[in-house]
Amino acid sequence: MRKKIHDIAQELNGTEDTSFLMTDEQIITMINAVRAQDSDTVSAFLKDLSVADTAELIAKVNGDDRDELLLMYGDLLDPSVFTEIDSELCKNALTSMPPEQVAAIISALESDDALELVINLEENFQQEIIRKLSDKIRTAVEEGLNFPEDSAGRLMQREVVAIPEFWTTGNVIDYLQKETNDLPDDFFDIFVINPAYRVVGQIPLHKIVRAKRFDKIETLLLDEIHPIPADMDQEEVAHIFRRDDITSAPVIDENGRLIGVITIDDVIDVIDEEAQEDLLKMAGVDQGDLYRAVISTTEKRFRWLFINLLTAILASLVISIFDATIEEIVALAVLMPIVASMGGNAGTQTLTVAVRALATRELSGANTLRIIWKETLVGSLNGVAFAFISGMIASLWFGNTMLGFVIAMAMLINLFIAGLFGATIPIIINRMGSDPAVSSTVLLTTVTDITGFLSFLGLASIFMF
Repeated sequence: MRKKIHDIAQELNGTEDTSFLMTDEQIITMINAVRAQDSDTVSAFLKDLSVADTAELIAKVNGDDRDELLLMYGDLLDPSVFTEIDSELCKNALTSMPPEQVAAIISALESDDALELVINLEENFQQEIIRKLSDKIRTAVEEGLNFPEDSAGRLMQREVVAIPEFWTTGNVIDYLQKETNDLPDDFFDIFVINPAYRVVGQIPLHKIVRAKRFDKIETLLLDEIHPIPADMDQEEVAHIFRRDDITSAPVIDENGRLIGVITIDDVIDVIDEEAQEDLLKMAGVDQGDLYRAVISTTEKRFRWLFINLLTAILASLVISIFDATIEEIVALAVLMPIVASMGGNAGTQTLTVAVRALATRELSGANTLRIIWKETLVGSLNGVAFAFISGMIASLWFGNTMLGFVIAMAMLINLFIAGLFGATIPIIINRMGSDPAVSSTVLLTTVTDITGFLSFLGLASIFMF
């Protein structure tokens, strides 16, 4: 079968060999096979794909073909495929499948991945799926749902390797070899617990492998462990992993008892998810928009665009104050967008740096004033440079030295304001307890537009009449 698919790939790409099996032509071939109900070709193709390739295939076919593919060949898919696709797409895919099939997929996953899929479902369908799970998995899922959204309790996996503190290395190795069916699929550390099930130490696997059989466990413990409360926000968890360079950490309940583990692969997903979320929020876009229904996507974007409309009207009102000035000197209408645009771009640069610094905890009360001062100074220095450049261009373009002076001064003022407010706005929003990635862009654009128009037209009315 693998040879058959490999030959198809060669034929479609027109080459003797190929390093990638997933091409646009192959996806089209797969779609046609699904529509023609060519089960041999579809089955051979799916068996030859990796988890990531299968997730890509599911993401790129349209809704009807996807539903047919999942309904007819869902049992051929590795359950972990559903953890690799976009959350909105995963929700749509699982909802289109019979509850029994979804329950089977969730049952085959580790507890953290199973919970991630269940959380994403609509409440009614979610409860229907939970009822079809085994008692053990149902208990784990229901307990996970009780933790706060985006918390360590929802991120952790319950499968964890824990041993008593009086064991030797030989005891640990014997245990690992004997209990292979009950071990997590992937783990990096072994946690040492006392009789009360509280974590007293942590041992990386490489230390176990290198130790002698009769070495006491207590001699192999790491100097420092990082127990994470189950209600800790996942962003804080990611910060701890990044700051301390750890690969896994125990999760504890309110009594300090071990209830699970968070591993680096889950944290990487969190970092990627948070970065994408912040990036999209700055543009007023939600995650999953690519796969969400048209009306739903339109409604969500409408709210953001409506806010932008109001701020644009506010900037236009500032321009209307100087309508007589603009009528007298038409060159002002030509040049004023330059001042506003430069301020907006300079402010966005500062804003991006500030939002990222807040997200990575590089910016705190200890260095806030220094960062604001630095970004304001950068804006001012760029303001001086672009004031000279824009002033010279305007003077030569329109043959008016005073016009060049006016745009130069306006450019200096607006880039100064862009640096100051680009750093200050996200800091203020963050201290108010809101997400600076959500509304900072609109506020900053409003400030730089109004400042740009007001300074340019105001200075023109003063010095040119």
